[in-house]
Amino acid sequence: MFLSLVLLGLCICIIILQLRPRRPKNFPPGTPVLPILGNTLHLNLQNPLEDLDKLRKSYGDVYSLFLGHKPNVVINGVKPMKEAMMIKAAEFAGRPQDTFINDVFSVKALIFADYGTSWREHRRFALMTLRNFGLGKKSMEDRIHDEIQHTIKTLDKSIGMTSVGSHILFGTRYEYDDEFITTVIQCVTEITKIANGPWAMLYDTLPFIRNLPLPFSKAFNEGKHYSRCSGLVLRLLNEHKKTRVPGEPRDFLDCYLDEMEKKADDSSFSEDKLIFTGIELMFAGTDTTSNTLLTAFLYLMNHPHIQERCQQEIDRVLEGKDQVCFDDRHQMPYMQAVIHELQRIANTLPLSAFHCTTKDTELMGYSIPRGTMIIQNLSSVLNEEGQWKYPHEFNPENFLNDQGEFVKPDAFMPFSAGPRMCLGEGLARMELFLIMVTLLRKFKFIWPEDAGEPDYTLVFGATMTPKPYPMKVQHRL
Repeated sequence: MFLSLVLLGLCICIIILQLRPRRPKNFPPGTPVLPILGNTLHLNLQNPLEDLDKLRKSYGDVYSLFLGHKPNVVINGVKPMKEAMMIKAAEFAGRPQDTFINDVFSVKALIFADYGTSWREHRRFALMTLRNFGLGKKSMEDRIHDEIQHTIKTLDKSIGMTSVGSHILFGTRYEYDDEFITTVIQCVTEITKIANGPWAMLYDTLPFIRNLPLPFSKAFNEGKHYSRCSGLVLRLLNEHKKTRVPGEPRDFLDCYLDEMEKKADDSSFSEDKLIFTGIELMFAGTDTTSNTLLTAFLYLMNHPHIQERCQQEIDRVLEGKDQVCFDDRHQMPYMQAVIHELQRIANTLPLSAFHCTTKDTELMGYSIPRGTMIIQNLSSVLNEEGQWKYPHEFNPENFLNDQGEFVKPDAFMPFSAGPRMCLGEGLARMELFLIMVTLLRKFKFIWPEDAGEPDYTLVFGATMTPKPYPMKVQHRL
């Protein structure tokens, strides 16, 4: 009997050892891998950023991380990031197709679509359409200024630019409490909150738990919200079909419908992808900018000398002008430095969106097989010692040279880099500059005396978000 138990124990040990994932040949180093679980126990799944930094100190800028049985590669620092995302861009431009978020959203067009013909067509089309509707032009500035007036009126309720995106995409400005806006934001925010949490990571790591009634199943219930979102967009789409004039587009929907008519039957353009593309762009252009602004005013309230210096520069440059224009940024080096430093410190998308390799390739001398998931640790770049004068503190001097001129270091990558960098970078830069200059010209933002010490801790999720905080707003004299 004893011998039988020993043999059974040995068999179980052998089976467990066989289940332990193995690193491919010349794969990046990493911490020892457990059977079934991989390296999951090495991460605080609620916020893995500190653990990723510890692993970097132990294993270098490029290391492996097993989530369950799947080998992944984490890249840190400017040099590896440039090699992967810019020099070998096409080889690292894939998007994982076997993750939680891909199971929630069956239709993919831009953000979640894999690297290929359909993705290239949709990205090229989206960039062209955004430019045609004023990105970088005076017409876009006018739209943003129009929205800022609504923002000023509702400052105690919201600081954001939701409706700028809706105007370009759907040809309509929506109030902040409109059903369409609130439904889209609620849908995507809830799903992405789960997608960046511990249960989604376990879902990706351990396939056998996918059918269990665990908390991640809430996201599939949130699919009801997505159905509601898509239903609202579909309603707009049907209205556009009735009123559009082919060749004379009023917005993104009209442009897409024109494109569908031009393409052949085997085109990647479809109504399903149109609906999802609109929702993707709507969320991507709203959440990141609003969270950066929330972080901005938290810091400016608690660094009043920086806020005052910004206002002095604004007053000097805009003296006699009714409103700021985007070109004024060239005369405001300090304001530019402050905005970029706020983007750096906000670290809005710390892990970007996961990539995967499209072919067998190499990175920093390591061999990376095709289909390996790539995790960009943008935090490591935005806080990298040697790249910044003050990597671990809020200081606009990070973007100023000795002559007080604005400079942008290579390590500034809040929108990632390469072919899959954020589509809305240009719009975000324009929004942040025009909004902040206009509000700082008109208002003084004060940390309330009874509010205690500020908490700068950011909440990890789809985007990094500051905790709720109080704000006192005064008109400037």
